[in-house]
Amino acid sequence: MTPRRVADAARAERVMCAGDELAALVAAVCAELTGLGPLEALVADDETTDVLVNGPADVWRDRGAGLERADVRFEDDAAVARLARRLAAAAGRRLDDAVPWVDARLPDGTRLHAVLAPVASPGSCLSLRLPRRRGFELDELVHPETAELLRAVVASRAAFLVTGGTGSGKTTVLSALLSCVPERERIVVVEDCRELRPTHPHVVRLEARPANVEGAGAVVLRDLVRQALRMRPDRLVVGEVRGGEVVDLMAALNTGHEGGCGTVHANEPAQLPSRVEALAGAAGLPREAAHSQLGAAVDLVVHLARRPSGERGVAEVAVLSRGPSGLVEVVTAMRSDASGRLLPGPGAAQLRSVLHR
Repeated sequence: MTPRRVADAARAERVMCAGDELAALVAAVCAELTGLGPLEALVADDETTDVLVNGPADVWRDRGAGLERADVRFEDDAAVARLARRLAAAAGRRLDDAVPWVDARLPDGTRLHAVLAPVASPGSCLSLRLPRRRGFELDELVHPETAELLRAVVASRAAFLVTGGTGSGKTTVLSALLSCVPERERIVVVEDCRELRPTHPHVVRLEARPANVEGAGAVVLRDLVRQALRMRPDRLVVGEVRGGEVVDLMAALNTGHEGGCGTVHANEPAQLPSRVEALAGAAGLPREAAHSQLGAAVDLVVHLARRPSGERGVAEVAVLSRGPSGLVEVVTAMRSDASGRLLPGPGAAQLRSVLHR
């Protein structure tokens, strides 16, 4: 279906309208049949990072400063479901009454998640995480002082994890940090869904794959991390650590793979050890071993958060240390104030030691 064929069909049906009206009709029909329907204008805005549909009359978007309601609506819930099914099909996935949800990546890199009604209420829900048209420079994301510190982290080849809550900008900041890696170094990125887009001449990507309709053909992150280790990475990167791959990543960082990094969902830096403990425990690693591996593998934590204004930024840079119980604890080295400047914390001396070792 092309705009020309739609226009030819309209003329064949003797649709009477002016040139501008015909162009608008053609655009609307193409958006409905092959595009994103009423969401087309939102997605076309370069500043839009997320589009959320909570039923036919409740559409939201994020342009980097928090969610805002969009002046867009669908005719009814059936229209939302049709769009969700078409997008799922474009990603090679199934979405129907038997399988009422889908999590997939579209050909253009957009992250799709959809849940059909009545499982979702008040109507079918659709979430789109849009790929950035261009990569952010580090100076666009953080205060100049913070940018200087983070460049020093990358240059030191310290192993670090970027933490934060959902939508805090972990992937965006990690992409910018990877863009600071020297060009002579080879970056191997392992992701569940391709989201990291560093500006770097030597990036190799490995992407997980879900099972097909018959339940076969799945490729999981743990397997890909092991393959990445055999690909001579100067920097091993796991886009989002959320399963047993944490064990393989920590093992790699403990066996000479300096400068490795990844992201972990944690609302506060102090939650990182327990989060890693839970993920590693599910993969069969005992608590004490998980803390031992974490303490030896990871040097720093870069924590991101949304400010009250809705803007995202670096809230804290922290180091890891062993507490009285022998378990790993997170110690604040630098904390951001309201203006985005970093102020020293109790772990500042250890941070300097890591950066200048």
